[in-house]
Amino acid sequence: MLKIWVVVPTCLPLIRRRCHACASARFRASTKFRVNAHHKLLDAWLLARCISCGDTTKLSIMERVTVRSVRSELLDRMHDNDPDLTAELLQDPVVQRRNRISLDWDNAWRLDTGGSDHLDCEVVEVSVLFATRIPLRPVRLIADGFGLSRAQVEKLIAEGRLVSAVRLSGKLSGDFTFTLKR
Repeated sequence: MLKIWVVVPTCLPLIRRRCHACASARFRASTKFRVNAHHKLLDAWLLARCISCGDTTKLSIMERVTVRSVRSELLDRMHDNDPDLTAELLQDPVVQRRNRISLDWDNAWRLDTGGSDHLDCEVVEVSVLFATRIPLRPVRLIADGFGLSRAQVEKLIAEGRLVSAVRLSGKLSGDFTFTLKR
């Protein structure tokens, strides 16, 4: 029996970055953009607030870019403070590297298993799809999906009853499949 599970974000992830005011390490994206023009050059930032003290920081999106090189729909989305654009830009590796940030996905996603009709099957093949790139441990996903502990999932892997073409230890953020034999 083939089942499809989908990992879906429930909110924007927290931003890991040291606050210069209170030494906290978490920021929440405000979904507000600031765009500044210098003659024919643009700067654009995404604003974020410290979850401890509320201090604001700017995450650089564009620096001294010529106006003509910026797509008009991107500029319109920034002016409209588009929350979908915020989610896209937070996951952009270039933006993460430029601002020296990483994302904290704890409590910002859910696993949609499509019901529990797979619990009584002898062999279950599951395809896990990610709606967005969320780095998660497959062992945790499998444990959540089947209502098992992570130790039980590790035991199933060691016994060879849980197999996959990808390594199930570590973190994944891309689609994968696995088979569970009971």
